[in-house]
Amino acid sequence: MNKRGRMNRPLAGLVLAGAALLVGGCASGPQVRVSMDKAAVFSQYQTFAYASPLGTDRGGYQSIVSQHLKDATTQELQARGMRLVETSPQLLVNFSASLNEKMRVSATPAPMLGMGYYGYRAGMYTAWPLYGEQQTLTQYTEGTLNIDVVDAARKQLIWEGVVTDSVTQKELDQLKASIDKAVKAAFAKYPVALPAASAAPSVPAAPKAQ
Repeated sequence: MNKRGRMNRPLAGLVLAGAALLVGGCASGPQVRVSMDKAAVFSQYQTFAYASPLGTDRGGYQSIVSQHLKDATTQELQARGMRLVETSPQLLVNFSASLNEKMRVSATPAPMLGMGYYGYRAGMYTAWPLYGEQQTLTQYTEGTLNIDVVDAARKQLIWEGVVTDSVTQKELDQLKASIDKAVKAAFAKYPVALPAASAAPSVPAAPKAQ
């Protein structure tokens, strides 16, 4: 998506997260696009921190959106074995989020009854309807979340996750849950996968009654 076309206001309702964020507006779920540095060895990175200021901060202070994004991202990276540190991080994480008003065009068949040339039939009999195309314009809100992961030493972007989805008022009202879904959808395509869930311990069978 063209970043220059985004509105410069905080994602007061990202979703897609997913949710946006969210980016969980459509039944099909958010659209997720990622790009990465093919030469980067993601398994070598063990520590991370957040850029300051974040792209989602406003007026010199941390926004609520930023805090929710940090909480969700910290959970995803720590689950992959990384540590959040205050100094000398190997990775820096930054965010950008926006809401944009969009128009959706949908086409449906519309019956056309015998008028015009066929008007001579009117009042006597009718034929089967002919169908043309009827277009409907629907306005909706689209949320976009960018998650940037940067090699701090090289100051080089190595991974970018972009989550896009239509955003409803319900998702704006449930902002934290929407952001959690969007961040989770993005990191599902991160090069370092979550560790496999450990198998549940087997429960010994109860001794048989004598």
